[in-house]
Formats: sequence, C-alpha cells, structure tokens
Amino acid sequence: MQRAFIAILTFSLATAGAAPRYVCTYYDVVEYLNISSHSKLHAHILPKTNLKEPLEVKMDFMLVAILSVVEKLQTVTFYIVLNLEWKNTVATWDPQDFCNISKVVLPTDTYWSPPIFILERVNGQNSNLDYMAVMHNGSFNSTQPFQVTLTCSLVILKFPFDTQTCNLSIASFLYPVTDLVMKTRRTPAEMMKDSQSYFLTDGEWKFTNLSIIEHIEELDDGEFSVVTYMISMERRPTLYILNLILPTCALYLLDMAVLFGPSSLEEKINFQIAIILGSSMLAVILNNILPTSSNKPPVIVVFFLGTFLLMIMAVLDTFFLLHQQHKSLRLDKVLRSFQQDVHIELAMRAMNNQTMKHLAKEDPQLLTLPKMAQEKGQPAKPHWQLQEQDLFLPVLEKVLFYSHFFLSLVFFTIISIKWSS
Repeated sequence: MQRAFIAILTFSLATAGAAPRYVCTYYDVVEYLNISSHSKLHAHILPKTNLKEPLEVKMDFMLVAILSVVEKLQTVTFYIVLNLEWKNTVATWDPQDFCNISKVVLPTDTYWSPPIFILERVNGQNSNLDYMAVMHNGSFNSTQPFQVTLTCSLVILKFPFDTQTCNLSIASFLYPVTDLVMKTRRTPAEMMKDSQSYFLTDGEWKFTNLSIIEHIEELDDGEFSVVTYMISMERRPTLYILNLILPTCALYLLDMAVLFGPSSLEEKINFQIAIILGSSMLAVILNNILPTSSNKPPVIVVFFLGTFLLMIMAVLDTFFLLHQQHKSLRLDKVLRSFQQDVHIELAMRAMNNQTMKHLAKEDPQLLTLPKMAQEKGQPAKPHWQLQEQDLFLPVLEKVLFYSHFFLSLVFFTIISIKWSS
C-alpha cells in the first residue's frame, strides 16, 4: 500500500509540472520544458521579464577569411563566425533532476533568437546551422558562420600599397535600446588573436587589426543598439609590382636608353613609338582594376600618366631635333650651291684676267674695264666660308636630353615620396 501511494504521489507531481526523478535522456529535458506545446508565436516573443532593464545580447566575432575585394564595385566579401549569447528565464531546469544534464541543443526556431541585421550587407549566404545550445540556467548560445558581401569605401590613393578599413555593423532594428542591447563578450585583442589563429586565406589581403565600437543609432523616432566591427586589412603588392610597376619602369628605362643611344633620329622615333604602345597596354590593364570614380586620382594613375607624358615629350624632342637637322641640311645645300657658284665665278674671272693680261700686251686700254666693274660694286673676291659641321645642333641635343633626364628624376622622386608617405 505504501509503495502504491508513493507511485501515485510521484505521478501526480509529474503531471503537475514538477521534474520527474531518475530520468537521464535529453528527450526528458525537452518534455519537461514542454516545448511541444509551444506555439510559433511563443518562439518570436522577446523573453524579457524585467520591464525596467533591456535584454542583453552578448556577441563574439571571428574573421575566418577575406574572400575577395572588388575595387570596381567597392565591395568586400568576408567569411565570418558570429556567436550570440542571451538569457531566457522561461527555459530553465535543475540538472540534478536529469542526471546532471545541463545542456541541450535545439533548433533555432524553438525559442526566441535575436534577429540581427548587418547594415553594410549587399549580398551573402546564410548558414545552414540552424541550431542553438540551451543551458540549464536559461542561457542560450548560437554560433553561425556567414559568407557576407559588404559595401566598403575603399581608399585607393596609394594602390597597391594601400590599407583598407571596412565596417561590419550588427544591430537588431526590431527592438529599441530600451528592450534589447547589443554588447561584445570579449575584448578586440582577444578576438583579433582568435581570428589570426583561424585565418584561412593567404592571398592578396592580410588581416592586420580589429576595432570595436558600441554605439546607439537613431532611426526615425527610435534608438537602437549597434555594434560595429572595424576590420583593417593590408594589401600584398607583390603581384602588382611585378605585373604593372616594374614593366612600366623597364619600358621607361628602355625609352631613356633609346633617347641617349647612338642611333639615328629616325630610328629613335620608331623605337619610342613602339615603347609607348607597350606602355598603353599596361594602362588598359590598370583601368580594368581601379574604380571609375574617385575623389583623388591614385598615385599609380599619376605614375602611369607621368611616364606616358615623359615618353611623349621624348618623342617630341626627337622630332624637334630631326626638324633642326633637316633644316640645317637644307641650309647646308644652299650654301654649298652658292659656294659652287662663287667658285665658278672666280674661276671665270681668273680666266678673264689671264685673257685680259694677254690682251693688254696688245692693247693697254683693256685694263681699265675690270677697274670700272669693281667701282660699280661687283666683288672681286668671295668671302663665303662654309662650316663643315653645325655646332648648334649637338649642343641643343644635349640640352634637351639632359633636361628630360633631370625632369624624370624629379618626377620619380615625387612619386616615391607619395607612395611611402
């Protein structure tokens, strides 16, 4: 009789909502929480018991990979892991009543979970891990990986030696700050250490720093709690140096070598035009990488434009020297033809003098004719002296070439200072 009374008493306590004794399965814990009778509305209601204080949601962040950075679209794609922790006083039990079971894993839609929103998000994929861990004291823990594409204001002034900082702002705009507060669970240094230890990619971008800002955002007529993660990353410029900068510098050195080389001016012009065409192909590659709009032109654009203009100036200098050379040759031909005419005239006069001397012996009055011709202004002897080489052209060539070389040194020094500053 006593055993039957104990059994009936145990059954009545179990039906009254008390925890059954000596049960050791997760199913028993779920049955005790009475989840099967919960309505869907219950899973969407904020589990706030104290009306004076907001529900606190603690977040933890870890950056796993930097998948891509698109300068044209001003977007960056991250692979991140978010961990959310909050309390729900409705879902509690005593572990001693369930063989020390203090934790169960339930689907996310079983109880309320924070609806988070990423402000900078433009695209991405959510996780299929729709489960959360529930502790006996009502503490909920949800860990979700995300592949998220964010809009980021990329400052490419020092491309490819640039460092970018992109913001990832997480908020829950369904609940004002009086109902829900977003906070970080660990310090930025601890999150940074874990992110670097689990960082998977070793590509173009290097993860350098992580900063956290907790602030209140005012929207319409409400205030909302926002946590902003500021992710700093540094570009590895090796590929761009090998593919863009070094080939451009090599082409310009080749252009300078042609300019100071011993070739003829016509050959120099042909080589210089070919080098300009090669440099323009590299500029097309750069144009496909950089965004179409920017407040300030990047240093690399100034670098390409400056080298291109210097190459054009070298071609113009060569054209100018070629023009001066042809002009000197035409003047040389005119002087040579004039000198030949003078020599012929002198030869004719010499022959006439000999004839006059021969005739003077016969008639002395014929000697007065050349004197009369000289008195009328006719030159008796030419004074034209032709120079074999024009000294002005070599001096002009050296002045142009060395001024071009000095201008190039000044330009490359300024570009180096801007990149390093």
